[in-house]
Amino acid sequence: MNLKNYQNIYMIGIGGISMSGLAHILVKWNYNVSGSNNEESSTTKELISNNIHVNIGHNANNITNAIDLVVYTAAIKDDNVELVKAKELGIPCIERGEFLGELTCLFKDTIGIAGTHGKTSTTSMVSSCFLEGEKDPSIQVGATLDLINGNYRVGESDYFIIEACEYCDSYLNFKQKSAIVLNIDDDHLDYFKNIENIEASFRKYVANLPINGMLVINNDDERVRKLKNYTKAKVITTGILNDSKYMAKNITYNENGNTTFDVYKDSELIDTFSLNVPGEHMLRNALCCIALCLEYNISSKDIKNGLLKYHGAARRLEYKGMFNNAKVFDDYGHHPTEIEATAKAFISKKYNESWVIWEGHTYSRVYEHKDEFPESLKHFDHIIVIDIYAAREENTFGIKPEYIVDKLKVMNKDAVYISDYDEIVAYLKERVKDNDIILTLGAGYVTKISDLLTK
Repeated sequence: MNLKNYQNIYMIGIGGISMSGLAHILVKWNYNVSGSNNEESSTTKELISNNIHVNIGHNANNITNAIDLVVYTAAIKDDNVELVKAKELGIPCIERGEFLGELTCLFKDTIGIAGTHGKTSTTSMVSSCFLEGEKDPSIQVGATLDLINGNYRVGESDYFIIEACEYCDSYLNFKQKSAIVLNIDDDHLDYFKNIENIEASFRKYVANLPINGMLVINNDDERVRKLKNYTKAKVITTGILNDSKYMAKNITYNENGNTTFDVYKDSELIDTFSLNVPGEHMLRNALCCIALCLEYNISSKDIKNGLLKYHGAARRLEYKGMFNNAKVFDDYGHHPTEIEATAKAFISKKYNESWVIWEGHTYSRVYEHKDEFPESLKHFDHIIVIDIYAAREENTFGIKPEYIVDKLKVMNKDAVYISDYDEIVAYLKERVKDNDIILTLGAGYVTKISDLLTK
């Protein structure tokens, strides 16, 4: 595909975090962009404020011969009325991941950050360090990042820093020079079916890297460690436990759960680094970032400053405000491993009791991990479970939020199911005490509750 052959681009699902970023990038490149979204949101309002026409709801009449190209998200089904109409009119149609792959071809040095967990945080860290090192990168990240006042940036250099998402094998479309792989876990089973298929996908991903490219891996992850055998690129290992080229040692935590640690390269001390985000999982993300940036000849001073300037992306343990003299945080975590990591990050903070309002994300994921979710949620003192966020699915699995609550009660945990948001606020109003800590957790609508608590 030659993007120069198109001028008027229509995006189905334009309100998604990745699609909206692509829309802004295309406008910066002087394309005419419009699109549709199934509901109004703060993202669609921002698009409209930037003179991007957004239709709320999908309608075949939105598609005309004036459109040169249609881009759609993986969540859009084949029977979507706009997609059907576009194909009837003979308008070229391309899925978002494949389209992003076309964009990566426009840069000499695309850097992808992959892994089941931690992509957004690590992409943000790498972006911050490249900006601090005056590399002037283009960026696309899966959340709003204060450092770039959004989820995208258009730079003038050959560097393009992107999240490389494995869902539907999207990242296999990307033309990259370098990549980070953080971890491999059993997620997106609605597509992959099993962990073996996920591992096979990551093997294909690293096999696509060129011989003059670079792969940075978390050497402490057993599945990731195997990837070094499947790539032509130079492999850089990082770790805390297993012997690696870059090692983090002498790790300490402050009262907010943020880490300070020494980084050694080939057993030689490089520097001491500190983070403004909590948890060991963030340290591992940062270690991969540090290794990649040092290999790109960014100074340790610029990396240190870049990491300190990163206070988290939107919905990644984001501090929202106070409620009943308790701190309120919001997090996107929607897999048991992510919840476990978030809970451990919380434990390293100082507080009285912890409250979590948890929303399962997709019926298939909750069903596949129905026993792991209670195990990860049990680390909180009080658990409120709300309705499962359906996203693209129907509940053909018969899974209900009450199942998670019942499992937690068997563990003698204080767990309750409440569906109404106002009722949740009232429930917490009566029970939350000074110096407690509250977390809204999930990838769907649960974030709205943190807004209600802190308005």
